Amino acid sequence: MTLAENKLTNYLRESYQELKKVVWPTRRETINHTLVVIGISLGVAAFLGALDFLFTWLLEKYIK
Repeated sequence: MTLAENKLTNYLRESYQELKKVVWPTRRETINHTLVVIGISLGVAAFLGALDFLFTWLLEKYIK
């Protein structure tokens, strides 16, 4: 085996061992975290939309 093949084999073996140690979230945790991300995204979108509306309104008043 060449040095490059040996390094690749070691990397893949170590990666597999690390994946065995991972504590994966439960289905419920995944759903909860997804809902939190969606909620925060909607909140930020609403905030930015409100700022856009406000600045558009202010600029229209200023220009007229």
